Amino acid sequence: MATYSHSRVSCFENCPYQYKLHYIDKVEVDIPATIECFMGDIVHRTMEKLYKDKKFKKLVSKATLLKFYKDTWEKEYSDDILVVKDGLSAENYKKMGMKYIEDYYDRMKPFEQITILGLETQDRMTLPDGNQWHVRIDKLGCDDKGNYYVCDYKTNSRMKDQEEADSDRQLALYSVWVKDKFKDVKSVKLVWHMLAFNKDAVSERTDKQLKELQENVTKIIKEIEKAEKENKFPRNQSALCDYCVYKEICPSFKHQIQLEKIEDMKKFKENEGVKLVDEFSEIKTKLAELKESEEDFKDKLIAYAKQFGIDVVYGSNMKCAVKDLKKVIIPEEIKEELIKIMKQKGVWEEFEMLNHMKFNSHGRKGELHKDIQKLIEIGEDWRLSLSKRKDGEEE
Repeated sequence: MATYSHSRVSCFENCPYQYKLHYIDKVEVDIPATIECFMGDIVHRTMEKLYKDKKFKKLVSKATLLKFYKDTWEKEYSDDILVVKDGLSAENYKKMGMKYIEDYYDRMKPFEQITILGLETQDRMTLPDGNQWHVRIDKLGCDDKGNYYVCDYKTNSRMKDQEEADSDRQLALYSVWVKDKFKDVKSVKLVWHMLAFNKDAVSERTDKQLKELQENVTKIIKEIEKAEKENKFPRNQSALCDYCVYKEICPSFKHQIQLEKIEDMKKFKENEGVKLVDEFSEIKTKLAELKESEEDFKDKLIAYAKQFGIDVVYGSNMKCAVKDLKKVIIPEEIKEELIKIMKQKGVWEEFEMLNHMKFNSHGRKGELHKDIQKLIEIGEDWRLSLSKRKDGEEE
């Protein structure tokens, strides 16, 4: 049995191919550190220090925490940490983190809301299929009424709304672990400390919801196991691709990355792939234009055949048959009713599906059951076929 986690399962859901590279092939790539992750990590460690100091009855002052935060920042910060948002600097993020700590401190002091049971808790729990699920909780606590709190610090710049909190999988699964580990549980509150907004998002799940959640997770794990067994990991292109660390080696973007490195426009245009796609694009455009012309000529030939009451139009060395075949038209709004009646009359299996040739043929000839026949319409459907003129047909 394997050990899974929220991040591992989410990776597969987002892109099975990325999952393969990361968890199976274990492809090593240089992952640039971002300023958001850097700041978030130091904020988390500062919060951990806050509650550890309090546990050992040490003085927990705001100044002490801010000093720890700033000292850690100065010690670990380097210029290769990416700051990608325009108009922002590393100093901006540093000050943001300080503000998060100050606001949290002022709001939660004296930190007696819950009894702390664990900080950065690491454990495993067994899923219904026997696989293991990795448990990692920023802060775990309880009160004297049997209410347990699974808390997560978030430095996101977007507030988590109630709908998102109520559908979150990560903390919800930790509820199962809490209920299994602590027998006096009356409730498990899932708490996201949204530090950028100095607010909390809170959610709670019923036993039924937790059972359904575990079933859903085990279903996804079965999909992962099947993909591993068959070695089938399709690529799923989405907006997340822009942030994927494997983009340079992904077949869907490898050529794009190569082209982005070509600075000379002449060399860019001479790239064989570029030339092939450009030429193919021109051909497709011409084909679309020809298709439009084809439809226009079909309409003209049908009109000509109707006008003179003929079904074969002759050219210099070709001829065109113009046949009025008629077709059965099933209005979309009555399709469900039609299927219901066909099943009642015992003919659904005979025709198999509504666009079957047999159904079309019987419908055109009026040979369907009267209750079915009255629901459909008969419309025109022309077929034009070109063929070479035979000897004796030439002018």
